[in-house]
Amino acid sequence: MPQNNHYNDNVKCVIPISGGLDSSVILFYAKYGYIENRFNDIYCISFDYGQRHIRELECAKYQAKQAECKDHTIIDIKFFKDIASISSLTNQDIDVAKTRDVLGDPQTVNYVPFRNMMMLSIACAYAESVKADVVFHGAAQVDSQAGYWDGSKEFIDEINNVTALNRRQRIKIEAPLIDKSKKEIIEMGIEYGVDFKHTHTCYEGEEAGCGECTACSSRLKGFIDAGEIDPISYSNRIDWETYLQK
Repeated sequence: MPQNNHYNDNVKCVIPISGGLDSSVILFYAKYGYIENRFNDIYCISFDYGQRHIRELECAKYQAKQAECKDHTIIDIKFFKDIASISSLTNQDIDVAKTRDVLGDPQTVNYVPFRNMMMLSIACAYAESVKADVVFHGAAQVDSQAGYWDGSKEFIDEINNVTALNRRQRIKIEAPLIDKSKKEIIEMGIEYGVDFKHTHTCYEGEEAGCGECTACSSRLKGFIDAGEIDPISYSNRIDWETYLQK
């Protein structure tokens, strides 16, 4: 496990963790790999917004415990399910989009309207309350490529412009995965000791990944590109030996 030897007294951060692969890597990056400071306290926050894949929160609890976070709070915002009902992740009547369905689609039905903005706003409020300097956002390169505008560099820049207006405390939102491919994120996770078996990615919400939704496809490609076997189970058989020999 790498050791972070950069110290600054009383440095804190808030990390929204979903229980997914990216936010789990962010968590362990903040603990072991952040080059500017070693955080004295890491506060984790997760959200129950009525998502189809609610089982991800069990993985969030596991990762927060493994990282020995100062606190892990799960916020109940299930009201959001009713006002953001055009997404497949909050509306069971809408089928989760598969990768084959979204080619050329500028914004898929898997997008949840303004979810990231709301969650980051809550995370910033929490950060100000606990006097944290940094809020991490788990957006990755693939998010903006998939049409998620609230996972783009432009979004991060603009929301930092908003938080800079705060007269009491300057809270910086950082997205260290924003330029990284899924392969690079997985390699980071391996370096920092992330237990990928306890991460949940599939939008369908079942225990085993479907292997076909956009989230599963991205995850599978990342592991294949990294030359690693994904430790989670999938409902359809994945021929890892064939994939990893290519």
